[in-house]
Amino acid sequence: MADRILLTRQNGVAEVRLNRPEMRNALDLEAFRAIAQTQKELARERGLRAVILTGSGVDFCSGLDIKSVMKDPAGMRRLLWKWLPWQSNLAQVVSTGWRRLPVPVIAAVHGRCWGGGFQIALGADFRIVHPNASLSIMESKWGLVPDMGGSLALRELTGRDQATWLAMSAEEFSGRRALELGLATAVTEDPAGVSRALAGQLLDRSPDAVAGIKRLFLRSWSGRSGTALARETLYQLRILAGANQRIAVKRQFGEEIEYRPRGRW
Repeated sequence: MADRILLTRQNGVAEVRLNRPEMRNALDLEAFRAIAQTQKELARERGLRAVILTGSGVDFCSGLDIKSVMKDPAGMRRLLWKWLPWQSNLAQVVSTGWRRLPVPVIAAVHGRCWGGGFQIALGADFRIVHPNASLSIMESKWGLVPDMGGSLALRELTGRDQATWLAMSAEEFSGRRALELGLATAVTEDPAGVSRALAGQLLDRSPDAVAGIKRLFLRSWSGRSGTALARETLYQLRILAGANQRIAVKRQFGEEIEYRPRGRW
């Protein structure tokens, strides 16, 4: 299972690399398990500051390994099983799990980013995409609906008509088109390099402020205005009670002082 993911860490930034290049990083059951296990491991690291998702070889991820999954009915059931309908199953957590991490998650997308691969990228907070990358919500090509949690991000990022068309048609579109649709944060010839630069930039900010902002926007982007305002105040009070806000002020006045590990968000 471990060879499906390469996990490296440097200066608080974890790089999670899908590692099945001979199969264009297609997702088999072992890959789903490895991604979920990696998310759990990273969630326990209070010193973690950012995550970069990428893929080995020429593609980010070409989607579900249909042949592998279809020949294992028991594995298919394990992918879809959940105790409660509103919780993520194993198929969905490879996207939704990145949303739950209290650090910024950046997907560096190159080559093919199809089906399940695109839904993994949608789970990130930012998508830095090569202009010539090929993206697609490809499930309808196999007679399926997109069911890996990407709909949560789609409804936040683009119009319903655009999302519906892309899902129904399985149309392939470029990184440039993804930017036009709001599905890419930026396009660049060097997605991995730009993603590392962005992660490095966020290291200058308080880890608690970054975690609080992510949680605030994910929970309040839609819903009642009053609830959003209440969360703003609650999170601000929580941050003011911690040391990292005071450290942030000192750093702004030139003191060289390291942030403390992030609180539990």
